Amino acid sequence: MTRFPRGGALLATRIHLPEAAAASFRLDGVERALARHGVPVRALTTTVPGRDGRPAPQVDDPRGVRVSRWPALRDASGYLRGYLPYLSFDLPLALRLGVASRPDVVLVEPPPTTGVVARTICALRRLPYVWYAPDVWSDAAASTGAPNAVVRVVRAAESYAMRGARCVIAINEEVAERARTLGARNVVVVPNGIDTDVFEPTGALPTEEERAALGITGPYLIYAGTASEWQGADIFASALAQVRRTHPEAQVLYIGQGSDWDKIARVASTLPPGDDGAPAVVMHGLMDAPDAARWQRGAAASLVSIRPGQGYDFAYPTKVLAALACGVPVVYAGVGPVVDDLATHDLGWVAAYTEDDVARAMSRALDEAARITRLDASDEVDGRGTALMSRARRLHAWVRDHRSLRATGEAVARHLRTVVRGA
Repeated sequence: MTRFPRGGALLATRIHLPEAAAASFRLDGVERALARHGVPVRALTTTVPGRDGRPAPQVDDPRGVRVSRWPALRDASGYLRGYLPYLSFDLPLALRLGVASRPDVVLVEPPPTTGVVARTICALRRLPYVWYAPDVWSDAAASTGAPNAVVRVVRAAESYAMRGARCVIAINEEVAERARTLGARNVVVVPNGIDTDVFEPTGALPTEEERAALGITGPYLIYAGTASEWQGADIFASALAQVRRTHPEAQVLYIGQGSDWDKIARVASTLPPGDDGAPAVVMHGLMDAPDAARWQRGAAASLVSIRPGQGYDFAYPTKVLAALACGVPVVYAGVGPVVDDLATHDLGWVAAYTEDDVARAMSRALDEAARITRLDASDEVDGRGTALMSRARRLHAWVRDHRSLRATGEAVARHLRTVVRGA
């Protein structure tokens, strides 16, 4: 177990870069902000699975953030999800938090079981901690049909974690209101952001060799990130059958992991290959952020979904920001705050969470990509058309101005410093 110097900020999180997830990006922004201000940063997290299933090699953080990793149970897709996997992180975390050199403040990322451990150890050591609330786990558990006893336990654990925190950071006002209901004393709202240096429109694209290796032979739409049951990302594979009636070469590329991965694969297996033998749906495991950004840039549009009525109607997926920052419009299936942004600022297409409506939105995205390709046929700059780059820069600028990781990370860092001063 790594020993750290005293002071600074200590993060307790089961997910951390290079594992690509919304939590990883959120915390990366906080770490960057703290490091810019000369605050020592340490993270207690898990080992990252490599592509062969073994732990990936550990890489030193060039910003000086010290990361201590501990093995934890993961599911077949490599994702750390479920009661036993959570406990496999939380139980060692109790010891790790207990013996770590004393920090000034602890930032704790869900699940609620991690919050129970963090509050208990921090109380024993008289350490102030901050709870990061990207969503409300107990509401999600209730909406997915979990037994009442399970929902009550999750709600009690989540309330315990929030009530002990000096500050709760919610990603939107809906989550903030629920946190107050659960007993949080000091709640602030800091929206999610994205790294607009990594996710940007002018970087490299997938090569023809890489496309061929994955089986990408035509225009593709991309779903990049976690695919859990509350996201319902299988709807894009289901809708593709309709889309290919008018766009026979179109494909959907899934990059990531999640509890719905096998379900998506089953839907994909029902779709016939194209005339060239290429699969309609291509599925790839985790990629690091720079590689994910390359495949985003090459897509006609990025696919994002929230299955309504699962307790996440208020969510704002980071996938939306990653795609727009790469200059790629979004096809969004679902409800919530994303809808207003896409419609108001012309950032993509919104569809009701139905197969027919999603198919229509996917087709519109492919039509738009083909139209821009025609405009750019004889008007290229550095290998890319000026019309494409004009749209890409506009989408990137919207994210940079409204939801950059630098701005959101600085906001969280300010709240952490306030907690330290108060303590």
